[in-house]
Amino acid sequence: MSDTRVAIALADGTAADVGAVDRVMQAAFDPRFGEAWTPAQCLGMLSLPGVWLTLAHLDDRLVGFALTRAVADDAELLLIAVLPDQRGRGVGRALLRRAIDDAAARGAVRLCLEMRAGNDATRLYASEGFAKCGERRNYYAGRGGERFDAHTYVRPIPGK
Repeated sequence: MSDTRVAIALADGTAADVGAVDRVMQAAFDPRFGEAWTPAQCLGMLSLPGVWLTLAHLDDRLVGFALTRAVADDAELLLIAVLPDQRGRGVGRALLRRAIDDAAARGAVRLCLEMRAGNDATRLYASEGFAKCGERRNYYAGRGGERFDAHTYVRPIPGK
């Protein structure tokens, strides 16, 4: 039996990486839902205190990223994306676990996120201890004017 594990290299990102992040985001997010942020939105968020970008590489190729922020004792996963052809290899889980660890290091006691209802990532979040805590009806507007519910999730971060 062969070893199917892959070496996912995680690194801190900067504003200089936003172009590469945008390419991942455009490939990862279905345009029908209008979920991708613009490079300007990413740069604006990265300029705020308490916001960090994590990059995931496989074989020196950027295959995913996470954008997270911490304010006081709360943290929020703002964006997470993995290239479609790299899904199922543990990249999203590695990014999520890194976000949890980084949030804990910044003093957060919980990590929150919001996503469109029906998003396939629900299984990943549930397996990592997130529980649904809220819903916003018709919150997201897709490119074609269709409306989608948003679901909010929270995960406690145990103290040190």
